[in-house]
Amino acid sequence: MGIMRLGFVHIRTNDLEASARHYRDTLGMQLSATVDGRQYFKGWDEFDHHSVVVEDGGVGLVKLGMKCASLDDLEGYERRLGAFGVTTSRISKGQHHAMGEALSVQLPTGQTMELYADMEYVGTEVGTFNPQSIIRDPRGAMVPRLDHMLIAGEDPLHTERMFMGCLDFKCSERLIADVESNDLIATWLFTSGSSHDIALIKGEQGKLHHFAFWMNSWDEILRAGDIFALDDVSVDYGPTRHGITRGLTTYFFDPAGNRNETFAGGYTSYRDRPTIIWTADQLAKGIFYHARELKESFTAVYT
Repeated sequence: MGIMRLGFVHIRTNDLEASARHYRDTLGMQLSATVDGRQYFKGWDEFDHHSVVVEDGGVGLVKLGMKCASLDDLEGYERRLGAFGVTTSRISKGQHHAMGEALSVQLPTGQTMELYADMEYVGTEVGTFNPQSIIRDPRGAMVPRLDHMLIAGEDPLHTERMFMGCLDFKCSERLIADVESNDLIATWLFTSGSSHDIALIKGEQGKLHHFAFWMNSWDEILRAGDIFALDDVSVDYGPTRHGITRGLTTYFFDPAGNRNETFAGGYTSYRDRPTIIWTADQLAKGIFYHARELKESFTAVYT
């Protein structure tokens, strides 16, 4: 079955206490553990031990993790990535907290990605036997789970080819400079049924643009915005709608300046769907469908 979804995002912060308040209290995530100066968080509807890891020491992305269906997948991906010319290395079980064996991959865009199949099972707060639909005592924005992320690098085309050729991702949407040149600016890739699990954009090597949390509805997006106002969260843009992916969105920053997103809606991506093409002259419409105007910080701020 291969890669199932984006499993975790591991970031740095320059204020661990403030970041804990952000992810635990404002976003409503559960603090699963604090180990060796790292904080591990999960959404209320996530089964695994963590989906967000925060460590002290600056700002930006440490690594991202993609969860596979079985350990057998790692060996196959290792061979295919090696043939593609990508550097990989093995990580032993227990080397990372609450995780099993993994394959570390150096992406052509400069980030570190880990492929893994086993993470400590924690379970959700509503359980799996005659469960409730929501938790009784809501916390903050009540984000249920991690959804997707956008990373930057100098050669998104080469990285797109790696994800599609070696890891069996499909492309839902592409942004090109113009029809004549067909130069790739950004690409939205999926392996689950969502509009995208990871997106790539041409930019500074090794950078993070944002990572997103799934919300179930427009009402939950709006409620999250109210929580951000209560907690003085720096909002970058929204609530609004994307043209690309058709998702409902608000972008905002954690205390260190890492960009987050609350995301709802969008379409279901079947593997036989055609790829949607956007041209750069329509980027404002693609990103912010209602206003059709790009905010400078959205295209300039990376961590």
